[in-house]
Amino acid sequence: MVFFHVAPRNAVSQRYGEQIDAWVYPFFEQDWRLFAPNPASANVQISVKTRQEMPDGATRESDWFDLTALDTSAVRHHVFPSHTAQNTLRRAWSAYVDAHGAEDVPHSDRAVMLRDYLRNIAADRVAEHRPGPFDAVRLRVETVPIAAHGAQQVSPNAVETRDLPWWEVSQG
Repeated sequence: MVFFHVAPRNAVSQRYGEQIDAWVYPFFEQDWRLFAPNPASANVQISVKTRQEMPDGATRESDWFDLTALDTSAVRHHVFPSHTAQNTLRRAWSAYVDAHGAEDVPHSDRAVMLRDYLRNIAADRVAEHRPGPFDAVRLRVETVPIAAHGAQQVSPNAVETRDLPWWEVSQG
C-alpha cells in the first residue's frame, strides 16, 4: 500500500486511491518539513480528563492530566529522545485541527479517523499513567502564541483555550 501511495500515478493508484489513502493515513503520512521546517508560532498544551459512570448513575470526573508535560519529560535530558515522544500527540492535534477547523464535528471519514486517533492516544496515555477505569475522555488545548524575536511577552488575552467534547472510550 505504501508503494502505491508514493509511486507515480498508475492504474492501481488511480482506481484504488481512496482505499490506499485510508490505509496509509495517518500512520505513514509523508512530511517534507524535515527539509524545510515550519517553525512553531505557538506553544500548544494538551491536557485530558476522564469521566466514569458509577453504578448508581452518577459520574466521576478526574482532574486535568497534562499530556504535553508527559511528552516534554520524555524528551528532556535524553540524548536520543524518541521521535514518537516528540511528535505523536502534536501531529495528531495538528491533523485533527486541519480536518475539523474550529468545529468539533467531523465532516468526512478522514476527520472521524483523526478524531479517533487523537482520542486513542489520550486514552492510552491516561490508562498508562493513572490507575482506574474510565468511560470517556475530554481534551483541553491551550494555544499560546510565541512572541516575535525581541518583542515583549505575549498578552494573556492571546491565549486560546479550546475544550473538546467528551469522547466515549472502550477499555479492553
